[in-house]
Order: sequence, then structure tokens, then C-alpha cells
Amino acid sequence: MDTQYKKVAVAAALKSGALIKRSVGKIKNISYKGRINLVTDVDKASEKLIIRTILKAFPDHSILSEESRPTQGASGYKWVIDPIDGTTNFARQFPFFCNSIGLEKDGQLVLGVVYDPMRDELFCAEKGKGAYLNGKRIHVTAITTMSDAFLTTGFAYGLNRIKDNVDNFKRFLMRALAVRRPGSAALDFCYVACGRFDGFWELYLHPWDCAAGVLMVTEAGGKVTKFDGSEYSHYDREVLASNGAIHKKMVKVLLTE
Repeated sequence: MDTQYKKVAVAAALKSGALIKRSVGKIKNISYKGRINLVTDVDKASEKLIIRTILKAFPDHSILSEESRPTQGASGYKWVIDPIDGTTNFARQFPFFCNSIGLEKDGQLVLGVVYDPMRDELFCAEKGKGAYLNGKRIHVTAITTMSDAFLTTGFAYGLNRIKDNVDNFKRFLMRALAVRRPGSAALDFCYVACGRFDGFWELYLHPWDCAAGVLMVTEAGGKVTKFDGSEYSHYDREVLASNGAIHKKMVKVLLTE
């Protein structure tokens, strides 16, 4: 694909990341979209900066972003944006958060950029061109057994979900080396892609949580499906991402009643 798309996405992510980093501990306003789902003034400022950077370069592109109404452009391109993934972590100064920028062409993911400003780690993936961390090619692990698997997950903000992921969490705890819950789905995907985790699963995510990260995992040689192993879209509400080698084993655990 045209390198200009990647350049603009990276520029937007770095600008947003600089804003986020200098705002740590300086939040002026926190509001709530639900009882425990918060949003800060920095989320909104980061989003405006990212969208402004993208639309300046590509005014006919569509935008789907967490804190704004979607906009429809004339082209077949859509940017899927999370201005801060891990807002609660950010608000409490727990250093595990990032921004996430994905690009679709005619509904297919073609570009993903995730930037962690606290570690200065820039993850990039392009369809058919691999995944990279700070310019170095990354790959998933070769772990094949659940007893050696280092896993990550998350829990939805809704408190009254039909499925709450607690049973899945317990099952994996009994089978895996360890399970973590850091609080940023976008970084969880990236950590699977670069081999820090071997697998990740979660329920009730949104497209902006997943778009960039899904491409990161697949371009790093991993696999992404629904819980039952079937084809996944970043518009689905359940996701399983892994190094591929333990994928069927994770599916088996998730399908256990």
C-alpha cells in the first residue's frame, strides 16, 4: 500500500503519544460513559489531534473513533481510532496504555499502528508486509503447550453481562503458566505479536480496541478467531488471538462448559 498512509498514521500516533505522556498526572476533567467506564479530557484532546492529522492528509476518508460520532467519507478508506486504550490505567498513572490507529480499505484491515508513549514503543503492521516494533521485525512465540503458555485477558466494563469471562479466567489459570490482566487490549494484541504473551482472549471489545492489534498479530505470524475458532472480524464481540501453535488448545478451553 502507499507508504503515505503509514507515515501519516505514525505521525498522528507520535503526536498523540507526546500529548498523552506530558498529561500523565495532569488530568483536568474525568467523566463517565457508564458506572466504571471513564473518559478524560486527554482522551478527547488526543482524538482531535489524531483525526485532524489524518483528515488534513486524507479529507475524503471515513473516521470511526471511540469518543466521536463516525463520519463517512467518499473514499473506501476508514480509520478506526482509540485515542487512549487503557484510559483507567492512564487516569490512575498505571503505565500500561497506548493509542491505536487502524486503517480499513473496503472493509479489510490494511494498516495498524499502536504507540505506547511510556515505553516509547511503536508497533506497526501493514497487510502482507509483516509487523514491527520500533522498526525491527517481530514474530509470535513457538510455545506449543498450555502449561508453558503466558496469557493475557481483560474484563468488560458492563457489570451485568450474560458472559463475564470469570469462568474462562479460572479455567486458563488452572492450565496455563500464568494469566495477566494489564488493562489495554491494543497492547495485549501487540504483546502477543512480539512474543511477550502467547495468547489473548476477551469479550465485548469494540472495533477501535482491536483494529490495529488484530493486524499486528496476523502479520507477526499468529492467529485471530472467535472463541470457537471461526473467522473473526474486528466488529465481532469476542476475540481469541494466539501464536497459532496453542490456538486449538485455547479454543478447547473456551468451549468448555
